Amino acid sequence: MHKLLTTLLAGAALMAASVSAGFAQEANKIVIGVQESGTVGWELAAMQKLGLDKKNNLELEVRNVADSKAGQIALQSGAVDVILSDFVWVSLQRAQGNMVTMVPHSLAVGGLMTAPDSGITKVEDLKGKTLAVAGSPVDKSWVILQAYYNSKTGGHLADDVSAKYGAPPLVNELLAKGEAPAALNNWNWNARAKVDGKVEVISVADMLKDLGVSEQPPLLGWTFTDQTGTDKAASIKAFLDASFDTKAALLTDDAVWNDIRDLTGAKDNDALFEQIKNDYRAGIVQHYDPSKMQAAEQSFELMAKFGGKDVVGDQTKLSDGTFWKGYSK
Repeated sequence: MHKLLTTLLAGAALMAASVSAGFAQEANKIVIGVQESGTVGWELAAMQKLGLDKKNNLELEVRNVADSKAGQIALQSGAVDVILSDFVWVSLQRAQGNMVTMVPHSLAVGGLMTAPDSGITKVEDLKGKTLAVAGSPVDKSWVILQAYYNSKTGGHLADDVSAKYGAPPLVNELLAKGEAPAALNNWNWNARAKVDGKVEVISVADMLKDLGVSEQPPLLGWTFTDQTGTDKAASIKAFLDASFDTKAALLTDDAVWNDIRDLTGAKDNDALFEQIKNDYRAGIVQHYDPSKMQAAEQSFELMAKFGGKDVVGDQTKLSDGTFWKGYSK
């Protein structure tokens, strides 16, 4: 009888442990939607290579999305739990009643590039020139450049230059061929331009600083719905912990970079690899306090002033809750 009771108790304990483990695994499962060719994939690849997803009891599923718009649709339909988006979009969505929120992912921004012999050494020199711009007329960096130009000249950059909009590779091509003496591009494409001999006139970060923004705002962040933040709080926090752990490794550990080198597009180019690595590290977010996001608030007000409704809709202030209050680091 004693042996039977012991066996039954052991079986019950094993079943309870199995059920508990099952619930824990389910609680920490999360689906991330990212663009396959985007730099965000580097962090996720490093996370998995380092085993930081498992260390944080995280079951991570990565689903590829075609572009940022597809990611936003996937998030809103519930096909994914988390995407990468920018705080302007998040704020606009909240103002419209679509309650999404974010935690900063990157401080990396682009800048204004030119050829050394172009004669362009400051933004005032852009007047009358052709300027290649990554994205569209509502691109955030383009709006910030216009604000900066206005602060220096009192003029309107969109009227003073011939702007050519396009995808980042095309923008670099226009600059390389001399069809545009200056280009406003994303940081990772500017890294390529630097290696090709081009020089940075000014970064978007320095434009913002000169415009009075206290510090570099985190334009991009891990974005999810308020409901997901409530229903899957353990999963979201496990993912964010893994994300910050991975960032810390990417900041200091060259071996991690060697593991993901093929993803950077610099497999056979040492100079480009070093440039990309250094520029990426400069944009790594190391801390997060949702009560200290004044830089984002200041940047949003600038975009409202110079970008208008096309960029921020009817908003003039960053929506409350844009940055998730359920986490800090």
